[in-house]
Amino acid sequence: MAKGLIRMKETTKAIRIQTERTQHKEHATPLFLTSSFTFEDAAEGQALFNNEIPGNIYSRYSNPSVQEFIDKVCMMEELEVGFATSSGMAAVFAGFAAHLQSGDHLVASQALFGSAHQIITQILPKWGISYTYLDSDCSEEEWNAAIQENTKMIYLETPSNPGLALVDLEMIGKVAKKHNLIYYVDNCFATPVIQKPARFGTDLIVHSATKFMDGQGRVLGGIICGTQETMEPVIFFCRHTGPAMSPFNAWILSKSLETLHLRMERHCENAQKFAEALQGTEGVKQVNYPFLDSHPQNELAKKQMTNGGALVTFDLEGGFERIVRFTKLLTIPSKTSNLGDSRTTITNPNTTTHSKVAQDIKDKLGITEGLMRVSIGLEDIDDLIADFKQAIDGSK
Repeated sequence: MAKGLIRMKETTKAIRIQTERTQHKEHATPLFLTSSFTFEDAAEGQALFNNEIPGNIYSRYSNPSVQEFIDKVCMMEELEVGFATSSGMAAVFAGFAAHLQSGDHLVASQALFGSAHQIITQILPKWGISYTYLDSDCSEEEWNAAIQENTKMIYLETPSNPGLALVDLEMIGKVAKKHNLIYYVDNCFATPVIQKPARFGTDLIVHSATKFMDGQGRVLGGIICGTQETMEPVIFFCRHTGPAMSPFNAWILSKSLETLHLRMERHCENAQKFAEALQGTEGVKQVNYPFLDSHPQNELAKKQMTNGGALVTFDLEGGFERIVRFTKLLTIPSKTSNLGDSRTTITNPNTTTHSKVAQDIKDKLGITEGLMRVSIGLEDIDDLIADFKQAIDGSK
């Protein structure tokens, strides 16, 4: 980071951190679309491979375009080191695979994205890694009681996908510190603009950069950040197993971070108005949004988040046939399982993102037949509210 940037604010750094200008003196950051890098001679090659000098060798290990993106996210998350991956789930898995081994135990919040749930319940046990799930609102005593002699890590999402359940980051930080555990948090829904898990002692933070960091539904990507100590095994794992982010995707994502603060401000403003407008609508059983007074963890949300985020869920009465009618009548939202886009998106998690999750767990997490997850975009909020209300009314 340039010396002059060190004292500046996060919004300025997100725009101004970029790779060193080349001899061409370009203004926009260049794209290093190359698989490998050259050495001056064999001695330099040897020094690079022995980590005696800094530099790039191969884009599976590092790349200037990718490093620019990493540097920005680490700055935003207030952490030291990062590694960018080809997708969000590649980053999530890297955190597990790098730190857990046969015989270890993981404690996790049960309110997780479907693929994270599948990794924990279906893949890790094949390698002798056990787990204990806890409800998001469990007390500190319950979290402490779940820790076993072989527990190595605590993992959670907050807010969770799709139920928007929150976990007390400060409380879990105390539990992790007490038992000397790796504290691993998925901060995708909040983004580092709204929530700073590192301030509560997290060791690793993971994102699907596909979501808000891109913000326009263009590229896949993931990133995991952490302390120097916790990232060392993650970087080793990623360099040798190959889930590297492409330089082109990193270039897109780094440019997108320049507007993340502005976009999140509008996303959250729209989401708050949308959630308030849907409350009390006939046919809608429940509207769920962290900054609504009706949210059961509203006080916690306001303690650890600066805004309520861009996700709103609601329970539509009338069964799946009504959901089909309702989604057909919507004219603005895109019907897709992706989120974090400038365009509003909507999905029914029960039949899409969480369709493979066992029914008893879906029941616990409130993933009902009628649950609709809406990622609020940047459209005119009055247009969006009017479109949803006509679709709700018309689908009766």
